[in-house]
Amino acid sequence: MIHTEHKSVLLQFELQNKTSTLKSDIISTVEFNCSGELLATGDKGGRVVIFQREQESKNRLLSRGEYNVYSTFQSHEPEFDYLKSLEIEEKINKIRWLPQQNAAHFLLSANDKTIKLWKISERDKRAEGYNLKDEDGRLRDQFRITTLRVPVLMPMDLMVEASPRRIFANAHTYHINSISVNSDYETYLSADDLRINLWHLEITDRSFNIVDIKPANMEELTEVITAAECHPHQCNVFVYSSSKGTIRLCDTRAAALCDRHSKFFEEPEDPSSRSFFSEIISSISDVKFSHSGRYMMTRDYLSVKVWDLNMENRPVETYQVHEYLRSKLCSLYENDCIFDKFECCWNGSDSAIMTGSYNNFFRMFDRNTRRDITLEASRENSKPRAMLKPRKVCTGGKRKKDEISVDSLDFNKKILHTAWHPKENVIAVAATNNLYIFQDKIN
Repeated sequence: MIHTEHKSVLLQFELQNKTSTLKSDIISTVEFNCSGELLATGDKGGRVVIFQREQESKNRLLSRGEYNVYSTFQSHEPEFDYLKSLEIEEKINKIRWLPQQNAAHFLLSANDKTIKLWKISERDKRAEGYNLKDEDGRLRDQFRITTLRVPVLMPMDLMVEASPRRIFANAHTYHINSISVNSDYETYLSADDLRINLWHLEITDRSFNIVDIKPANMEELTEVITAAECHPHQCNVFVYSSSKGTIRLCDTRAAALCDRHSKFFEEPEDPSSRSFFSEIISSISDVKFSHSGRYMMTRDYLSVKVWDLNMENRPVETYQVHEYLRSKLCSLYENDCIFDKFECCWNGSDSAIMTGSYNNFFRMFDRNTRRDITLEASRENSKPRAMLKPRKVCTGGKRKKDEISVDSLDFNKKILHTAWHPKENVIAVAATNNLYIFQDKIN
């Protein structure tokens, strides 16, 4: 259940405290870890910033655990492919957390070509009293060592270290658009425009190609892979979406190369509504399984659709995100906004979904009541712990006081990346180079 009066700002973070927006500062991915205590963001500069939720205290009941910067590190650097004379951007396309097994945290980060496994660990003690070296690290003269010392652990200021444990490279000819950790927690898949590879987390020098849609003659290419994800409970099942608006569910038990899908999800097109832009706006930009594994959600340019895995011929739910833009498709095509790739996400109980829009708007839909709400993430109307007011877009006629005209929308301000806390009503919204974190109203 989504209550419009129950949304308030928890905290607003700026990754860079600058008045102008540098391209390298633009957030390109947002992801909560499995517990929701950590939140990772990646940007176009190849950096990963991790926020940690502060523990609640009796003296700060109103905070309910604010998120503060925990660690920042450079994940990817710009590279150059000399064989193809291509620059490889450092931009972080995807971040995926691995379930926590010990005190350390692990995450996968990917740019266009390379995936890295990072270990995030803490150190609050250091060893002192070595026999063969001084405290500053210089080797001691062995002839002056007359006694045997037992090193001891001494407390020190907390240090958070990020170290690359694995680098998975040289497996993708085209740009990586998705990575997804499998439910066996030993393997993960990575997808580019034409191929999907299956990796083992311990093996970096080889992967298994499980989907290959590249035609023998590239002139016959009619569609590309846009997103892929593993099933949350069945390690043999995964789905991938295409630029034609279709979703294929595959089972690795049926064949090693899943060129033949097990299920094919497609909604029949209404011939009366077909236009020049139909194929472009039907392209799926994101696909997400529900936590239960019973449903999956897809995002195309104008809508979000929920599919039952047992029904392939049409979605069980369709939510219009910004239908008022249908009359603006021509201008959106001219400024390339029609090719924007919006993501979508479920809440922890699968009862609500969220996705972004333009003008820094983001949309939330309650699946039980079919109510929806439009909210705005901006510095102008968002102060810490202030109520967020619903926004409405006027499509024609007389505009009411609190409405905004569709002609006044700023298409440079767009929310492509969102994330929902896996257990609580806490959401993260990336608006260009700003990260906003909202939570339910504190009573």
